Amino acid sequence: MLENPTIRVENVVATSTIGTELNLNNIVLALEGAEYNPEKFPGIVYRLKDPKTTTLIFRSGKVVCTGAKSDVAVKKAINTVVANLADAGFEVMKDPEVTVQNMVATADLKARLNLTTIALSLGMENVEYEPDQFPGLVYRLDDPKVVALLFTSGKVVCTGAKKREDIVLAVERIQTELSNAGLM
Repeated sequence: MLENPTIRVENVVATSTIGTELNLNNIVLALEGAEYNPEKFPGIVYRLKDPKTTTLIFRSGKVVCTGAKSDVAVKKAINTVVANLADAGFEVMKDPEVTVQNMVATADLKARLNLTTIALSLGMENVEYEPDQFPGLVYRLDDPKVVALLFTSGKVVCTGAKKREDIVLAVERIQTELSNAGLM
């Protein structure tokens, strides 16, 4: 029986639309801690302490939120940004739709991995392994559509998932494939 590895979501990136045309010069004056330097970046960088996230606010009304540890936290962060803007007198959409674009998570398979043997076993069509370039093996899964980085330590980094269930499925699939091939 394979042990279920602990999976930790490290970062959730999500997008939303909170308005149609936002005046960034006025917003940066109204939001405490907001940063806006249009010569360097076309949006406002707005950091929240709870949940600890960074939201990029663009003139088009689009926002990108990063740094959350869950889909619930990313929704809370965007709703907090919307509430702060509304409190400051800006016209923004209440309860905007939030779309998770990417989740990054880590897991520990609790086994040493021979990446050269794994690369040969899994087949070259879904695997990239060039130890002179990068110490990890890049494994592209089709279902779920996730990219996993495997390291000799047994640590795995999953990226590209849109929901936590996809990460769990990817780690289970990797664990099963490696176990069935006698590689862990």
